[in-house]
Amino acid sequence: MSDFSEHADAEQRDVERPAKCELSFTVNGTSRTVLVHPMERLLDVLRHELQLTDAKEGCGEGECGSCSVLLDKQLVNSCLVPALQAEGANIITIAGLTDGAQLSTLQKAFLECGGAQCGICTPGMLLSARHLLDRTPLPTLDEIREGLAGNLCRCTGYMQIFEAVSRAAKEENARRRTGA
Repeated sequence: MSDFSEHADAEQRDVERPAKCELSFTVNGTSRTVLVHPMERLLDVLRHELQLTDAKEGCGEGECGSCSVLLDKQLVNSCLVPALQAEGANIITIAGLTDGAQLSTLQKAFLECGGAQCGICTPGMLLSARHLLDRTPLPTLDEIREGLAGNLCRCTGYMQIFEAVSRAAKEENARRRTGA
């Protein structure tokens, strides 16, 4: 390869990849600033730049839900979201569901009902369930199925997960009624 073609290849690579930019957002209640390529996947920024490995890489195509996060209260597959889209946003990962060192009612129900097994789908399932319960505090089984439809699980057969969401909904509703 000639010096000219090597130089041309290097220039082409520089043109193809935009410069890094500084992005600021809040993750699980903590303000964060990163220097990343704007079209880098949010999943990679969370996992590699911030060492927040609770969002899992499953399919990398938005089909399995393992990488789900709440972005400004909307459930998204972080493998499909460009980092630039998170500028100024509030992001919640599974770690943001806890109350300090205490597991949330939803997380406890997953453990008690056997809804968490290998752990690949669990973060996405929990965030999908949280998103559902925030909109529909006492969902029916059909609403739970629909609310979790974007998440694939190969371990549980789903019934334990559906039971966990239902249990958490009932416990949260009872706590709201009693003011506890």
